[in-house]
Amino acid sequence: MKIMIVEDDRTIAQMLGETLGKWGFEAVIADDFEHILQLFLNENPHLVLMDINLPSFDGFHWCHQIREVSNVPILFLSSRDTPLDMIMAMNMGGDDFVQKPFFTDVLLAKINALLRRTYSYIEVSASVVEHDGIVLSLKDGDVRCGELKAELTKTEFIILHMLMKHKGSIVTRTKMMRSLWEDESFVDDNTLTVNITRLRKKLAELGKASFITTKKGQGYIIL
Repeated sequence: MKIMIVEDDRTIAQMLGETLGKWGFEAVIADDFEHILQLFLNENPHLVLMDINLPSFDGFHWCHQIREVSNVPILFLSSRDTPLDMIMAMNMGGDDFVQKPFFTDVLLAKINALLRRTYSYIEVSASVVEHDGIVLSLKDGDVRCGELKAELTKTEFIILHMLMKHKGSIVTRTKMMRSLWEDESFVDDNTLTVNITRLRKKLAELGKASFITTKKGQGYIIL
C-alpha cells in the first residue's frame, strides 16, 4: 500500500519513509508544498500522513482540498497539542491525530488500524472508475467505452474523475477550479470551459456525447 507523507521537516519525512519501507509500505514524500493536491491526484495513495504546520498553506487547507475529491484516510502529525487543533483536524476531515514526538510503533499501529478499517471491505487494487459504460483508468489516465479509447490530458482526467466520483451530484465550477488549480482567483474562467469542451468532444468520439450535463448557473453533473 502507498502512503503519502506531507512533512516539511526533511529529517522526519525521511525517517518516516524509511520506517514505512521496512514495514512493506511504499512511501511518497512531498517536496513541493504548493501543489500537494496535484501530487495526491498523481500518486493516488491509500493513506496520507499530514503535518499541520507547512509552508504556503497549512495541513488543514490540504486536508480540506483532498476531502473535496477523496475519502482516503488522513492521519495528522503535529507538535501542536491543544484540544482546538485536534478538534480542527477532525472537523476538516482528518481520521486521527498523533502528537510529535511520537513512538514509531504507536504510529504504525494507528496506520494499520486506519488501513484495516478503510480497506477491509473493498478491493484495494481497484484501478478504474466506471459508470454508464465509461471506464476511467486511474493508472493510465485514459478513458474507454467498449473497444474505443481516448487519451486524456491531466486536467481532463482530474475533471472527469471528480465528476464520476460525485456522480448524481452537481459539481460547481468553483469546486472544480479549486481542485485543479488550488485557488480559482489565479485562473481565467474560460480555461475550465475550454477543458470541459475538449473532454466532451473526446467523450462524444466514444459515443457518449451527453455523458456530462451542464446545470446552468450551478455546474456540471453526471447522471
